[in-house]
Amino acid sequence: MALLKALLWPVQLWNDVVLELGRWIAVVCIALMVVCILLQVFFRYVLNDALPWPDEAARFFMLWMTGLIAPLAYRQGAFVSIDLALQMMHTRLAAFVSLILLLIAGVVLYWAIGIGANEVTSLTARGKTASLYIWDFAEGGWEKMPRGYVFYSLFVGVILLFIVNVELILRSLITLLGAADELKPIVPDTDEIMAE
Repeated sequence: MALLKALLWPVQLWNDVVLELGRWIAVVCIALMVVCILLQVFFRYVLNDALPWPDEAARFFMLWMTGLIAPLAYRQGAFVSIDLALQMMHTRLAAFVSLILLLIAGVVLYWAIGIGANEVTSLTARGKTASLYIWDFAEGGWEKMPRGYVFYSLFVGVILLFIVNVELILRSLITLLGAADELKPIVPDTDEIMAE
């Protein structure tokens, strides 16, 4: 038990810090996405002169928002799930079934990390976006953004999901061994959710 708690502590601390930071970056991303969309609507329908970049920028921010907020939602159990059967089970049996499901999810996420790594290092990732530009510090000028910057949202998101999955596996093992009451809660109070 002590070993499991010792393994859980750094993973839980990592997730507490990184996922909270990711949450705030995701909030900024969604705000920027909305600004891009409103800007495009204004230029297209009011000025009748659509800009070339807001659509692609909005997709970029949406993908990063998703990659950064999905791990937090997964950790808090906010994904859509059918958990009626688990709620009807004894705590330890439910923890055992959850553990099996988490192990399957861990295998899938590990596989997805490989796919993400291939995507960010592929020839496609070296290609340039159609209309997004970044400052090239080496050359001192603007250049089209590499598609890899977009693909990193998948890669980062899947890595964070895998780390959350490891935490959930450790928590399931601790619950299975009968020490669920010693675990720090990771789901916010309903009042806290409503305040957001």
